Amino acid sequence: MTATERSVQLVRLAAEAAADKLADDILAYDVSEQLVITDAFLLCSATNDRQVRAIVDEIEDRLRLEADAKPVRREGEREGRWVLLDYVDIVVHVQHEEDRTFYALERLWKDCPAISLPDVVTQVAAQRARTTAPEDAQ
Repeated sequence: MTATERSVQLVRLAAEAAADKLADDILAYDVSEQLVITDAFLLCSATNDRQVRAIVDEIEDRLRLEADAKPVRREGEREGRWVLLDYVDIVVHVQHEEDRTFYALERLWKDCPAISLPDVVTQVAAQRARTTAPEDAQ
């Protein structure tokens, strides 16, 4: 079994929304064969609590407007370090970069198939990597 077309659509919309708010390390996994509770995970991180909240807000707005989807559960919003949005078909994890490094969720799901993300998501990530990379010392 693989993630449904609806799940993949939601993951891609959420990834685009996260990229629009400059989320880092956006990854998606098809976890449908390992879990019965959801089809896919989307993971992304941010450098501070305010950015975590901005990413969460953008994902919720985009999925509501473009896919008529609302989370059935939301956790961690008060602390703003790791917010989980449960849409049943997908679960979105938006983590502060320190928590992302510590918990390393991608290590747990690395054996699951990756879900390809829209080019705009990977282009934004590549562009940000180029602009934040330290210049070569001469």
